[in-house]
Amino acid sequence: MQTFLTIKSRNTKTGPIPVSTTSAASCPDACPLSGKNGCYAEGGPLGMFWKKVTEKRAGASFADFAEKIAALPAGQLWRHNQAGDLIGDKNQIDATALAQLCDAAKHTRGFTYTHYDCESDTHNRNAVKRANDAGFTVNLSGNNLDHADKLAALEIAPVVVVMPSDATQNTVTPQGRKVVVCPATQRDDVNCKSCGLCARQGNRPIVGFPAHGISKKRAERATGQAV
Repeated sequence: MQTFLTIKSRNTKTGPIPVSTTSAASCPDACPLSGKNGCYAEGGPLGMFWKKVTEKRAGASFADFAEKIAALPAGQLWRHNQAGDLIGDKNQIDATALAQLCDAAKHTRGFTYTHYDCESDTHNRNAVKRANDAGFTVNLSGNNLDHADKLAALEIAPVVVVMPSDATQNTVTPQGRKVVVCPATQRDDVNCKSCGLCARQGNRPIVGFPAHGISKKRAERATGQAV
């Protein structure tokens, strides 16, 4: 698999921070959005660039990517995988590679998201917990509010969740956990650089991302949203 590191993103939602893109082969079978089922990253300019990385026409090996992360300034906020997921075999995370990334990123404020199954797979659960304990924030991606409750109950990582495309108001899960709609999706003057919520751990709300992109309705159906 290839990974490309953009040192200064031009995406208005992330702001001018480093972001990475990893081959689509990294996406786990557990993700309901892959395979033209509503993944925002499959469309538009990002989709075209992601295709280049997947086809190895852009990007570098994991070892080279880790070296670039190690060279980032201390305290740098960055997002791993604006497209793609953690390196793995579609069912289990490559725990060795993740540990190496955590070591390379230990001086930074790195964060990412994963759809790998951590509910029934102990290997994935342990890998994600170790990454968060090491200071690299891996958010568990919930398909809907019910799923977000199940992921939060694992108590291994912060949680994010897909919401209906028209969601604008903060809410709570069925079990009463607070859900904050991503501020960058609601305000033009907020981006990942100025917010940093997804890089936080500890006592933090679930972050909700309204389904977006050209296939947002498919994303709503694939994640069991009430539409």
